[in-house]
Amino acid sequence: MGLSKLGSFIELVDARNTDGRFSAGDLRGISISKVFTPTKADANGLNLKSYKIVEHGHFAYSTVTSRNGNKISIAYNDGDPCIVSAINPVFRVKDETKLLPRYLMMFFNRPEFDRYARFNSWGSAREIFSWEDFCSTELDIPPLSLQQKYVAIYEAMMNNLKAYESGLDDMRLVCNGMIDSFKKTCSFIRLGDFITRTSEKNTSSEITKVLGLSTSKQWREPNSRVNTTELKNYRIVRRKDFAFVPTTDTWKVLAFAYNDFDQDIVVSPIYETFRLNVGAILPEYLSLFLARKEFDRYARFNSWGSARENFTFDDMSEVRLPLPDMKTQRAIASLFKAIAYRTKILQQMKERISAI
Repeated sequence: MGLSKLGSFIELVDARNTDGRFSAGDLRGISISKVFTPTKADANGLNLKSYKIVEHGHFAYSTVTSRNGNKISIAYNDGDPCIVSAINPVFRVKDETKLLPRYLMMFFNRPEFDRYARFNSWGSAREIFSWEDFCSTELDIPPLSLQQKYVAIYEAMMNNLKAYESGLDDMRLVCNGMIDSFKKTCSFIRLGDFITRTSEKNTSSEITKVLGLSTSKQWREPNSRVNTTELKNYRIVRRKDFAFVPTTDTWKVLAFAYNDFDQDIVVSPIYETFRLNVGAILPEYLSLFLARKEFDRYARFNSWGSARENFTFDDMSEVRLPLPDMKTQRAIASLFKAIAYRTKILQQMKERISAI
């Protein structure tokens, strides 16, 4: 096997929606997650006759890579035909006895391809990964039988992943339904009466485990390199304590996490940290309440600021939530632990798929 130019195996397709066969409901965008998504644009009254048709088995990509999360938006249509903007190149594999479309999509899914596309994008106001540069991409194409084996493994793992995600979504749905029912059957409390703000600094630099927060309400490794010799100003999050990012306008959600590790950690000094007073509320119940999309909307609505909108500790204190009895909270805590465990497994599955 040797390197080959991608352009030798693909060709542009320029089928337009001239007969108006496709409507606004068939219009798709292309995400950085490498999938087609329902468009966010208002298509009412829009003339769609010049839009390009993406048939089953065809690809489309966005040439613009700047301000795109350092990724290239590209997708393979394994569903019904759809339409995309006329500015997006649509293409197909010329001969599927030499290159399988699904194998090619595996190649596009690699972070290395994102880096390659960004490096080879050119422009001033907008950086473009042109069709010519796209076709100049070199890749190693194994025999068809080997491609088929890789695709079979990949698709089997993806099907397992989707089934696992679906089960996890069902568990979250049950939890959300239970909390909604509590609004009708339980009295509401003011959260500020049950939490205490903490601002303990790591002055001795004794704690060196530094973590950040993600939009999925989980701890993550810091995005930037941390100088472990300058941790004196970092905030300590003791076991069973909470931390959240007060800024909400960047991610549109309130990023928070509960320290259920067996050790204390430190976080950026810009984070807010607090702990529950012992007794009335289980941390797992509060975690599930704060993880709901409804609470994200509440936090965004109650964030204030000019250059940056913040949801402060005082705002958090004013949150009102239904409080069931301790027995019910313990039942929910069991669900929370199961969700947390399955979430970790899901992440491991994603990492294994990415490693292919």
